[in-house]
Amino acid sequence: MNKYQPDINLTDQVAIVTGGGAGIGRAIALSLASVGANIVIADRIPERGAEVVQRVTEMGREALALTTDMSDSSQVENMVAAAMAHFGRIDMLVNNVGGVRPKPFAEQSESSWRRLIDLNFVSMLAATSAVIPHLIAGGRGGSILNISSIEASRAAPQFAVYAACKAAMLNFTRTMALELADHHIRVNAIAPDYTVTPGLRGNISGPVDPAIWIQPSELDEQATAKRIPLGRSGLDSECGQAAVYLCSGMSSYVTGTVLPVDGGTWASAGWLRNNDGKWTLNGGR
Repeated sequence: MNKYQPDINLTDQVAIVTGGGAGIGRAIALSLASVGANIVIADRIPERGAEVVQRVTEMGREALALTTDMSDSSQVENMVAAAMAHFGRIDMLVNNVGGVRPKPFAEQSESSWRRLIDLNFVSMLAATSAVIPHLIAGGRGGSILNISSIEASRAAPQFAVYAACKAAMLNFTRTMALELADHHIRVNAIAPDYTVTPGLRGNISGPVDPAIWIQPSELDEQATAKRIPLGRSGLDSECGQAAVYLCSGMSSYVTGTVLPVDGGTWASAGWLRNNDGKWTLNGGR
């Protein structure tokens, strides 16, 4: 292969995408399938997994939907075992599942923050632990991609536990990059910010259906444009494109890194556009 030609081909490789039935996970699954990968969707909503399987099949690739509560380690182990039984190999793991609703930490019960930790952090540990032996045994190397957030790198009022989990994810990413380097397994992360997803638009359950999404007002759009340097919300497909880069041979010498996919909000660090469109610190004049 010409060393200057992008190595994007994932034909017949197998990717597990947790929380792959909607939002960023769904976009990553479809993006990986578009460059040849076969996909395992681990999602707790069966209808969403089935919809992604149909989309992947239409692309000419194979997909398997496994209904999984990623906060239950035993279900995670069973999901990985089923993926191996079906495909006979695993090449990529995308730890995408997660979620949060805003609430001050002082108003949360112990059971509440333990659920957040299980969903946003323990699920990643469980999936990674279950997949690593298969990646090593395959002898082909592989890629693990963790979906973090820019909240991992800044204060996040009302999202304290979620942000702490995402920060821990980044440290885990770097540590695993070193521990698995001898096996040619690369470990990276992306850190999205404000990205349009079904949940953000009120499509909480059932298959993804943009026709029922709540649309932002013009004032909402203007507020978004003020705080995001690129002037708009992110698209889930843009996270999918970043995932293709980090899971494919295009990033064969990239490991232990975090790629913000945020329109520049992490870089702006408090700089906002004022009503005149000029950049000011914290929106002041």
